[in-house]
Amino acid sequence: MGKKDITDVLQRNVAIMAGHTAKEDSMMPATGAPLPSVEEVKRIVQLVKVIIFTDYFHKRQANERMRSYIIGVNMEELYELLRRQIACGLQFCTECGCDAEKQADELALRFIDELPEIKRLLYTDVEAMFDNDPAAQTYGEVIFSYPVVNTMTHYRIAHVLHQMEIPILPRIITEQAHSKTGIDIHPGASIGEYFAIDHGTGVVIGETCIIGNHVTLYQGVTLGAKSFKYDANGNMLNVPRHPIIEDYVTIYSNASILGRITIGHHSVIGGNIWVVNDVMPYSRIQQSKAVDLSFQGGLGI
Repeated sequence: MGKKDITDVLQRNVAIMAGHTAKEDSMMPATGAPLPSVEEVKRIVQLVKVIIFTDYFHKRQANERMRSYIIGVNMEELYELLRRQIACGLQFCTECGCDAEKQADELALRFIDELPEIKRLLYTDVEAMFDNDPAAQTYGEVIFSYPVVNTMTHYRIAHVLHQMEIPILPRIITEQAHSKTGIDIHPGASIGEYFAIDHGTGVVIGETCIIGNHVTLYQGVTLGAKSFKYDANGNMLNVPRHPIIEDYVTIYSNASILGRITIGHHSVIGGNIWVVNDVMPYSRIQQSKAVDLSFQGGLGI
């Protein structure tokens, strides 16, 4: 194939791909403003980590004035990125009005005001993880290397943005943690303080979950939906459909807790269990013995 043939193929397909399809247009916001930047959203999370865990993710400063300066510089950058990315995200909100820039300024400042509470919650998560894992030698080991800290930093940022009803950005943030750690937490889930996930890979926490304080999960736990409700037109309804986990509950690996059920406080759910009914407080749920099920004709459960 000659150089001209190659050029013709490239130019022909560039022309085809440059045209907007009807399907493509239907998935785009009506405005022509820039869309959110995944890289800038990633930078937002990095800045929050430096602000909250300053001595761990920036050169340690004994001088309080220098520490204040470092946090101030990062917070200014955080504000500028937030306001820009929030404005981009608001394009996807059909009920937010037209003054996205003004709304973005106000929402970015509201988020900044939430940083002290985000910090408080994250340090309770670090403490919970340290207390629950005898292999952890120091708090620094947990902050630097445990996937739950990375995941919960993303989640707690995203949850605040979700509560502000900012579109797009919360899901980008939690999915960045999901892809890195294998822990999938929807930003709409409500999670209390002192939350720990040991190991973590494969954990799924659905949008309408409510999780209390001092809850510990192990790898592979699913807090999911059992079924879905639909309106008269067959459209799926976004109604509470995930579990409520009360305080001081421990759920071991690969347990599936499904539907809008309540796991009572101070309960322990054993591994590899399918739970679809309410569990009373102080319960101990486990598989008492192996069950041998025979299948005929290729049929499963």
